[in-house]
Amino acid sequence: MELTVMMIVAIAVGLPVALVSGAEMFKRHVAYKERQLELMADRTAEKAAQYAAQVERLEERMRVMERIATDSGVNVAQQIESLRGEPAPRLSKPVEELN
Repeated sequence: MELTVMMIVAIAVGLPVALVSGAEMFKRHVAYKERQLELMADRTAEKAAQYAAQVERLEERMRVMERIATDSGVNVAQQIESLRGEPAPRLSKPVEELN
């Protein structure tokens, strides 16, 4: 009978401690995963902004090329050469970092 009482007391004390400990570990795990997702979302948003800026620059260059190609009253070779003298806009980060 003494052994049964000790087992009941051990279970009555041990079970809540184990459950509370397990719940705390689970909360920490969930918080860790949430933080990971936040960081990944931040990196993804930053890359999306970089790609959007790059696309904007490429669209501007395409508009210039279309204007040159469709303007029949101007010497195309002369315009292309004049564009070569202008420095191309630089990316804030190298293209390798965008990929």
